[in-house]
Parts: sequence; structure tokens; C-alpha cells
Amino acid sequence: MRSIRPLLTAAGLVAALTLTATACGPEEDQASDKPSASASAGKDGSGGLPDGLADTLKKHGVDLDKWKNGEWKNWDKDTWLREAKDFVNPVIEGLWKPDRMKSAKDPAKTMSTGDFSGDQGVTDPEPKPVTAQPEKTPYHNYAAPVGKVFFDSPEGSMVCSGTVVKDPKNPGRSNLVWTAGHCVHAGSKGGWYRNIVFVPAYNDKGKSAAALENAQSYEIAPYGAYWADWAATSGEWMRDGGPTGGEGAPYDYAVLHVKPEKGTKSLEETVGNALPVNFDAPEVAQISAMGAWGYPAAPPYNGLIMHKCVDRPGRLSISPSTPTMYRIGCTMTGGSSGGGWFSEASNGKLALVSNTSIGPVTAGWLAGPHLGEGAEQIFTMMSDKFGGR
Repeated sequence: MRSIRPLLTAAGLVAALTLTATACGPEEDQASDKPSASASAGKDGSGGLPDGLADTLKKHGVDLDKWKNGEWKNWDKDTWLREAKDFVNPVIEGLWKPDRMKSAKDPAKTMSTGDFSGDQGVTDPEPKPVTAQPEKTPYHNYAAPVGKVFFDSPEGSMVCSGTVVKDPKNPGRSNLVWTAGHCVHAGSKGGWYRNIVFVPAYNDKGKSAAALENAQSYEIAPYGAYWADWAATSGEWMRDGGPTGGEGAPYDYAVLHVKPEKGTKSLEETVGNALPVNFDAPEVAQISAMGAWGYPAAPPYNGLIMHKCVDRPGRLSISPSTPTMYRIGCTMTGGSSGGGWFSEASNGKLALVSNTSIGPVTAGWLAGPHLGEGAEQIFTMMSDKFGGR
């Protein structure tokens, strides 16, 4: 009989995610990689996005200058771009200032009420709550790939979490970020959100709200802001995703391709690490530990501090026609949405296997999608689209 490799323990998972950055620290990076004006803007003044962006936007009925001057605040449902090919996100340099980031809300409506009448009969017992633990500081030494996703919605500025993931077509130089579908697209009720940025190692030293009262940009965003120049989520989320997840929840994942607001380094080079994505994770019975990382923003949390939960996963079924989801005990709240879930792959290395999607309004557990063939197709498309860039 062949031997079976011991499963990762909860303590082992925490230790495995201690991903010491291989790049220089944030302060050093700020000083050594200051961009020139030409490096931080395309020929059309689009802040690093591809030349010809203005023409592309006009095809969608978007005037670049008007957009940057506030037209993006118009959420007319008839003109709200929603199809996969319609994504537009021109850089508005300086929009995401420290105070604006701190005031962004958690997308609380995405938290489920706990009504799972569509259960397939395979849902495991509700897990006991696992108290979320603050990550050690500085974050870039212990969870380098983790950060926050900011975006604008009709309800105002919102915040989620995200993870830098490896790009097969750009080894060592990835600009891909994994997050939740509901952090980039409103699902069945609307279209693409706007001004989407990723901020790695947000509040890197874990300072309190009082200590950040008059914070400088480098204290809040030590590596700067990375704007999404393309986003992709599942057709199921776009069609069926709702305020509490809905039948789109098992497909509630998204991939961003990002570019720096300033500078030219890739995201992976800047933060010093990225995680592979595992689209072939084993059944939950074979996984002894799965961890979720993110920035919970709804009370009792305030969105400033990175937290983590590690638990043995169970199954959650919300509809007979959709795949089961992973579920773990965790007290993190809204704002942690989109944050990566990590487990050990068959090669013994840590990999991203899911992301936070839904949880009860009262907190206590979180659920995330199983990343299968559909998720892999989206990821491969994003890698191919920007291959060699």
C-alpha cells in the first residue's frame, strides 16, 4: 500500500503562509523606483493603460476627459456597462487618497441571510465560529500577496480583499489579482463597478485608526495603487449573482489584470511574492486545514487590519443545480470578501483554492466557491490575454 502524505495542520498552514517578500521593503521601494512622468502615463494620458484607450472608451460611449472629471459618478442603468467585453477602468491619478480608502464601506449586502432551502442534502453541519486573528506585521513579511480591492458603486466607495496570484505566461512578473465576482460586478442587478484598484499590504504596519489620522500615502498604501486594466468574472455570477449571493455564489470569483498608477514594476516584483491557483483541489474530506485571509470592515472590525482564520472545511450547498461550496468557521465580516483561501496542493506547496464569497449577517462562518473548470478557463484567458506583457 502506498503511503499517504500527512495533511497540513492548522498551525502548519499559518506557518506556510509566512511568505517573506523577496523584493525590497515598501519604504525602500518608494525611494528607489519613483516613476518618471513618461513611465506613469500612456501616450493618451491614461495613466499607464494601453495607447488608444480613449478610442476604445468612445466605442462604449465614454469620453475619457469627461469620465475623469466626474462622469463616472453617473450610474444610469441604461448606460451601465455590464457585458464581459464592456469592462472599462481608466486611471484617475490621485483619486484613491488615504482618506478615501479609509472611508470605503464593506459590501455588506453580499453577506447571506443563511436561507439555504435549496440544499442538495450534502451540506455539512454548521462549523463552530473560529475567531479571526490579526496577521503579524509588517504584512509584507508574513502575507505578502494579500491586499485590498477598492471600487466605486452606486452606493458609494466600497472595499474587498484580494490576492496576488502567479501568472503562467509571465513567471516572476505577475500582474494578476484574484478576488470575488461581487467585488468587480454587480451581478444580475447591474454591471461593472468603477475605479477598481488593488492596494497590496494595505496599512502594512497594522496601525490603529488614531495613528492613521493624518497618514501619508506610503503608510496606507506602501506599494501604491494598482489599477485594473481588465477584469473577468463568471457568466453565472453576471447572470445570477444577487445581493446575498444567490445562485451565482458558487461562481463568485474574478481575476484582475492590474497596472501601477505610478512606476513600471510588475505587481509580483513589487510585493516579492505570488501564489499559484489550484483548480484541482481534493474533496473536503481530504483537506485538514484551509485558511482565509482578508481585511474585515464591518463591525466589530474597521477594515484597517489584516486578519486570518484557519479551519477544517466542510461543504455548503445552496441549490440543487449548482456546485457545493467550501465553508469554514470564521468571524470575519464584510470587507473580507474576495480574500484568498489557501491550502496545501499535492506538491506540498501552498496554493489559492477559493475566495470569500458569502457568510451569515451575524458572522461565524464564511463560504467560498470551489474553483473548477470554469474558473480555470477565466484564469487562462486572462493569462493569455496579457501574455508577454
